[in-house]
Amino acid sequence: MEACADGVRRAIASSDMPAEVIVVDDGSQDATADQAKKHLGKTASFQLVQIPHQGKGAALKAGVAVSKGDYVFLADADWSMPPEQISRFLPPRLDDFGIAIASRELASSQRHGEPLARHLLGRAFNQLVRFCILKDIPDSQCGFKCLKGEVARRLFPLIETKGWAFDVELLALAERAGDSIVQQPIDWTYNGDSRVRPWKDAPQMARDVLRIRRKMRQFS
Repeated sequence: MEACADGVRRAIASSDMPAEVIVVDDGSQDATADQAKKHLGKTASFQLVQIPHQGKGAALKAGVAVSKGDYVFLADADWSMPPEQISRFLPPRLDDFGIAIASRELASSQRHGEPLARHLLGRAFNQLVRFCILKDIPDSQCGFKCLKGEVARRLFPLIETKGWAFDVELLALAERAGDSIVQQPIDWTYNGDSRVRPWKDAPQMARDVLRIRRKMRQFS
């Protein structure tokens, strides 16, 4: 948590904007809540939201529900992106967008330390996503995303996916609503302590993608 908190402080300092910090404790059974209060309790406008364990999508949905900012930035706790690169997603660097998503697949992006098997599995999943739903987005799953506040609070209540594939539904809903999606390059470093379990989680993620595809077709 200390490294996560340091990343939050660095991101806030580099953005040069007032910020609220929302941490969602998704039913953890360790000292996450206490550590969040200890390391982030005095950082900006801090809120701790505690919910039963349901998955990353449900946790972010709960966090967005209590947000009030003009922008909502979603960040992985391990800060696999340099926190200072948050400026790439905010004014004055970027302004005219509904959702700005980090992409590890753009020409100027950099990936560091990712095992080949993990990379290939991730590429296979994103190919499935592109074939089924998001044909113009090669990296829907990178955890760093910035949404206009009103867009976030309009779209997140519509999301039904509670697990790791929530990004796909979020972006599909944004496309359907006509919200602009901008892809931003980042420098990304693999963290072996990630909570994603690729071989175990992939089947459910694939099922979620197919369900989201059916949902989107109902609107067409």
